[in-house]
Amino acid sequence: MAPHALSLFDLVPGKTLLGQYTIRRSHRHGGMSTTFEVDDLKGGGPGELQVFPAGLFEKQAQALEFAGSLRQWSRVHDKHVVAVRDVHNLDDGSVLLVTDMPKGESLRIWQRAHPVTTPHDVVEIGKQLLDGLDAIHGAGLVHGDIKPHTIHLEMLKKPHVQLVDGGITPGLWTAKHLGDKTALIGTPFYAPIEQFGGESPNVSSDIYNVATVLYELACGVIPWKGKSFIEVFQAKLEPRPPSMKMRAPKVDVPQELEEVIMGGLMAKSEQRFASAEEFRKHLAALKFP
Repeated sequence: MAPHALSLFDLVPGKTLLGQYTIRRSHRHGGMSTTFEVDDLKGGGPGELQVFPAGLFEKQAQALEFAGSLRQWSRVHDKHVVAVRDVHNLDDGSVLLVTDMPKGESLRIWQRAHPVTTPHDVVEIGKQLLDGLDAIHGAGLVHGDIKPHTIHLEMLKKPHVQLVDGGITPGLWTAKHLGDKTALIGTPFYAPIEQFGGESPNVSSDIYNVATVLYELACGVIPWKGKSFIEVFQAKLEPRPPSMKMRAPKVDVPQELEEVIMGGLMAKSEQRFASAEEFRKHLAALKFP
């Protein structure tokens, strides 16, 4: 079946898109897309389908460019990054992204019941995130918006994590031709200071994202106080974030774990870990029961 235009009536359980993807139910919610659990009728098994509406783009050429950037993610093969199966451009300018079904639940949902994570699990989650990030960067790509909502966690005998939504933020940045400087794209609480000034996501910002997530896992709060954009921006001007003891005085975090996490959180990008591999090596050297 040729690509077509979508209507609201297409996006309901039981409907089949492109003669291949039968919608089971709505799934997680993204700020820029509508997401569904689907059955792939051509043998792919259960998957996830994200619909990026035509209204996101000023013209169809931008939608084509965005879809092209997402197709590059099919070359990322790592168990800690959800696999991209296909990308479709529809006649109305919509873009469909089909991936494997993420395992478990979002880290944010899990955190509601587990506000503080054991040092052992912080290290394990961090190593897995950085393995996935190393595969992404090795393919010449950048995730662009790592945060608890874009991490899925399956907790069995030990944690297993997967990164989702890879490339969506930088893909939109490029497709919309926003240039080298523009308003912040990403999530302020997890973004480094340079992105507040309009820098596009890069390897260093991905590392900073992961370090922020690990800080929050270890002590139950994010590093910086503040609720508004300006308050968060001002807090991040400090060369180094506040200690975990200052932010969460009742939580006992091993000093050596805190120091490693701080290595990804420095305000100046040149003072952070230079790569996901370097960050992972420092985490892996820590041993906790």
